[in-house]
Amino acid sequence: MTTSDPTSRLAWVAQIEAVRDRQDQRAFAELFAHFAPRVKSFLMKSGSSPELAEECVQEVMTTLWNKAALFDPGKASVSTWIFTIARNRRIDMIRKLRRPEPEDLPWGPETEADQSEAMILQEETERLGRALAELPEKQRALIERAYFGDLSHSEIAEQTGLPLGTIKSRIRLALDRLRHSMK
Repeated sequence: MTTSDPTSRLAWVAQIEAVRDRQDQRAFAELFAHFAPRVKSFLMKSGSSPELAEECVQEVMTTLWNKAALFDPGKASVSTWIFTIARNRRIDMIRKLRRPEPEDLPWGPETEADQSEAMILQEETERLGRALAELPEKQRALIERAYFGDLSHSEIAEQTGLPLGTIKSRIRLALDRLRHSMK
């Protein structure tokens, strides 16, 4: 099967539905055999190492198996859905790679800030607290999950059930409001 002609598009939808409805391993194997190499190639062309691409492909295909019920043929084709999952997983994996490991963090006493710096920091912290409190609840909740809960936008979307675009828009609006409040 190819992904471009209408007949094969319907066949891919049928395969996803077989995975969703019956946990059909044969259907999954066909999806895996077709899409896994294409996703890996896509990820490597996007700058991922072969190892990272392979790990990401495994996560994408596991997501396909576990979340086939979330696929909506009215919103996207099977290939678009799978490649969107791949792009989001790649972003999540890159973010995790960039986080410092505990052994990379400095240990020991930090130099004491002088009293004026401490007061300025305390005032800014209080201003930020007030600015956060003034945000609409929907925006504040997403900011707290993203920055205090250290969740990616995709993870927030999975937890809340909100579309990824809505998450991004609300966070962007909230950050703009915070920037203006902190001036």
